[in-house]
Amino acid sequence: MSTATASRPEGAAPARSYPSYAAPLWRRALLTREFAIIALLGIVYLYSLGNVPNFDGPLTLYYLFLDIAPILLIALPMAMIMITAEIDLSVASVVGLSSVLVGVLHQDAGLSIPLAALAAMAVGAVCGAANGFLVSYVGLPSLAVTIGTMALYRGVAVGLLGTKAVTDFPERWTDLAKERIFGPGTSYPTILIPFVVLLVLAVWLLHFSNFGRGIYEIGHNAEAAHFTGVDVELTKFWLFVISGAVSAFAGVYYTLRYGSARGDNATGLELQVIAAVVLGGVSVFGGRGALHGVVAGVVLIGIISSAMRLEGQTVNLINIVIGVLLVLSVLSTSLLALASGLLRARTRGKRPSSRRAVAAANPNER
Repeated sequence: MSTATASRPEGAAPARSYPSYAAPLWRRALLTREFAIIALLGIVYLYSLGNVPNFDGPLTLYYLFLDIAPILLIALPMAMIMITAEIDLSVASVVGLSSVLVGVLHQDAGLSIPLAALAAMAVGAVCGAANGFLVSYVGLPSLAVTIGTMALYRGVAVGLLGTKAVTDFPERWTDLAKERIFGPGTSYPTILIPFVVLLVLAVWLLHFSNFGRGIYEIGHNAEAAHFTGVDVELTKFWLFVISGAVSAFAGVYYTLRYGSARGDNATGLELQVIAAVVLGGVSVFGGRGALHGVVAGVVLIGIISSAMRLEGQTVNLINIVIGVLLVLSVLSTSLLALASGLLRARTRGKRPSSRRAVAAANPNER
């Protein structure tokens, strides 16, 4: 009888030996990059409350959430796409295109805002489907595909309106985009309601479903995922469709919040989304990331920007600080892995061999 069989009752499940289970549960849960970002978020928020003038007012959080709402929405599908080791750079162009469509369909075609918004979201889903088809079934790299469609969708948006802007929107819809959940004087705009709904769905999809497990497997090794039964092509395709539809919804909100439909709306937003997702712990190489870290990354960037604006800092300085923070967050993963490897190697070097250990423990045995 082997030692392993003797030490384990018959019929009992074998002990887990995966590397991720080597550390205690509390360490695996708390000592992560996601919780480091959450801790940093708490520190920055408390510092801003105590040291930044007017940061503790209800208007600060209200406008903070209004500003970061499109990034929060788009970051959820972007995180899932990046976990599969792909990327979608066309999200901001889809925001601009859906904004233009809402304006054109309402002003020229006479559609109501809800119908115009549904049509814009349908077009956004089609844009995402085009990205997904080229990446998943044609086999083109997502970076090249979405750079091309980023220019294409933005060009269509600008072509539909030119340099004009549509600003004639019903007040009840523009007011709804800026309304507060708990009434005047509170800090939480109504846009947080669809975000929370989408967040719950995304958390279930990514962390508690077979579809989500397939996303991580694709990010680790797409070929291996295929042999384990994951439909790699279809999974990626639907993620791009979701990204397009959510980006279009963000475009509808963007239009109503500012009361203006323009072809250049949300220019550069894709970089803010990707920065927040990477800061939140999603690996650019795929296979790693969690949505609580992504949300914390978005809010952290929003709080830093808001606090520095209240202190009178320029946009360039704000971008420098956020850029440095992003670079440090990316470097931290590599540095921690290097330090952990050196520590393990040093520990192995000091550990005596099993034969020597037995001899040392039993000096009288020969």
